[in-house]
Amino acid sequence: MLVKSLHRYYLLGSCLLLAGLLVFHSTTPEKDFPQETVVSSITNSANQPILPILPYISANQTKVQLGEKLFHEPMLSENGRVSCSSCHNLKTAGHDGLPTSIDIRGGMDELNTPTLFNASLNYSLSWTGHIKTLEEQIETVMHNPKHMGSSWERAMGRMRADKTYQGLFQSIYPDGVTDEAVIDALSEYERTLITPDSPFDRYLKGELNAINKQAKAGYELFKSYGCISCHQGQNVGGQLFAKFGLFRSFFNEKDKLTNADLGRYRVTGKAVDRHVFRVPSLRNVARTAPYFHDGSITTLPDAVRYMGDLQLGRRIPDEDVGLIVSFLESLTGIYQGRAL
Repeated sequence: MLVKSLHRYYLLGSCLLLAGLLVFHSTTPEKDFPQETVVSSITNSANQPILPILPYISANQTKVQLGEKLFHEPMLSENGRVSCSSCHNLKTAGHDGLPTSIDIRGGMDELNTPTLFNASLNYSLSWTGHIKTLEEQIETVMHNPKHMGSSWERAMGRMRADKTYQGLFQSIYPDGVTDEAVIDALSEYERTLITPDSPFDRYLKGELNAINKQAKAGYELFKSYGCISCHQGQNVGGQLFAKFGLFRSFFNEKDKLTNADLGRYRVTGKAVDRHVFRVPSLRNVARTAPYFHDGSITTLPDAVRYMGDLQLGRRIPDEDVGLIVSFLESLTGIYQGRAL
């Protein structure tokens, strides 16, 4: 039932994308936008395909504080040296900046590590859509031999021997240090990793000078080219699945294909899901290079060019690329009072 539901969701996403292409494919984007046009289009942000991010306010700050400590705790890993923050470095926009992460044994992971910022706003938490919740993601990472490579029995044994953790857990959870409590505290903390108040969010709320003329023009281009068909909502993506390479195959140019390139096919086993991936969020995208599921594209302008070619069947002129990048840069949000 779940697979059928996801498949319907993917088909809906494909229909939305194709509808967007039919509407926007023949449109010639304009370079100059009268101020009155911009004002009227932003007067009510509820009418926009992109919505401002709302901050997550936890009802239990004690859980959040414990979750933050656990996020940086290497005792959860098999070798006692790797923590969640090893790959999701909050000082570098919630990821590690590598094409694919270095795994717990010193090898390379299969996929590019997505940022953990705003992850709770996504429909799913993995490139293939096989993880749906933060709780499930924590459980999966814990047992993945390339990530934490550990077990709850081993990790809980270490933590129960730590008097500091004994006191922290017992003050919140009646059963003390348990895997359920670890998952609960970690997921509560990760839900606070939200980056509201980007310049574009403030613009949507009516602060018309929050972004410059180039970013405003880039937003109009983003919509008129059809990018908005998949990248929309609060997280500017993260809600649909789409085939990577609708108009030209990305994979024919690769020297060597990997299992990771199969996309959702690895989950469903259906031919229609070959090279299908979750559409990533574009929040903070200017800070999360390299791009795509394999981290093969190193710059944001090149990512825009590739997406125009592969997904829209269009060569986007360099001038338009620059304007779209200006818009994407305005999606960089605020965390703990600072821009990422």
